[in-house]
Amino acid sequence: MAIIIANQKSKGMISESILRFFHGKNVVVTGGSGLIGRQIVRTLVEAGASVRSVSLDEIQIEEGVEYLQGDLCNFEFCQRIVKDMDCVFHVAGIKGSIEVTKSKPASFFVPLLMMNTNILEACRINKVERVVYTSSIGAYPSAEVFKEHEGEDEGAPMDMFPGWAKRMAELQIRAYQIQYDLKHYAVVRPCNVYGPGDNFDPANAMVIPTLMRRIFSKEDPVVIWGNGTAIRDFAYSADVANGIILALYHGTGGRYVNLGSGTGYSIKEMVEILQTVISFRAEFDSTKPSGFPRRVMDISLAKEMLGYDPQVRLEEGLQQTWNWYLENSDEYLKRQNYFATA
Repeated sequence: MAIIIANQKSKGMISESILRFFHGKNVVVTGGSGLIGRQIVRTLVEAGASVRSVSLDEIQIEEGVEYLQGDLCNFEFCQRIVKDMDCVFHVAGIKGSIEVTKSKPASFFVPLLMMNTNILEACRINKVERVVYTSSIGAYPSAEVFKEHEGEDEGAPMDMFPGWAKRMAELQIRAYQIQYDLKHYAVVRPCNVYGPGDNFDPANAMVIPTLMRRIFSKEDPVVIWGNGTAIRDFAYSADVANGIILALYHGTGGRYVNLGSGTGYSIKEMVEILQTVISFRAEFDSTKPSGFPRRVMDISLAKEMLGYDPQVRLEEGLQQTWNWYLENSDEYLKRQNYFATA
């Protein structure tokens, strides 16, 4: 019930008229069983859309959804799944820890290039009217506060291999807009997203699910790399999902738009907030690297252009994520990823 309340709270940023737009529409959500995708699927089903969810996973969540398991690296498969669709939410991606990014860069770079190129080209060929592509904060060059600008990013992306792959898909959409006048192809760049349905795989989980898994495993104390001063922007999955729905509906004007919480928390602050949700001891190991000092998104453009307005506070979001994990601690075993076969 608590998760439903949090999701309904986030949904408040989407008006009834926008929800009515999706009634009766044929919609594909790639990565529809993932962290963000499942939230998009739920909202679209409630709006009366006919939803097809596509992923590598063996996870089915919502009733009345057509779940297809397949690899977006296969172009023929992509063409088949978007045929006769009105809208495509391309949310599928590859998520992994910093360690995995460094040790298996090809497992990020190559499949991301292939799946993005394939699904976007399939949408163009099949004349899908509206498409939104989910890029990443990692496509930005290094900075402390990330703000959109028109034209090319200056400098290499922070997340080298996945960042370039994400940028290539953004460039592909820009090429479509120039040559084919596809104005309803939108692009968003989310920050660090967490929430129910997150990836808790110990081999490649991000910071919040990694902490929760270690707490769940009774580590005492939980030792955290760095001194805790690094600042991050943590956005709740339902908030970001609704921002993506708004982006598909309104469009992003031929540019990318940030989706985050707009608030920076140090890792130490995040841990202290988590300790109000779960009782555990934590220690910081300052001999280990802390990562980038500060990574926070400016979301003023999304507020102005899309009506994006994050609703779920970090404490509430952590509580919902923990509650979900307690009931679904083994869901990650049903997930498939490119690292497993790398």
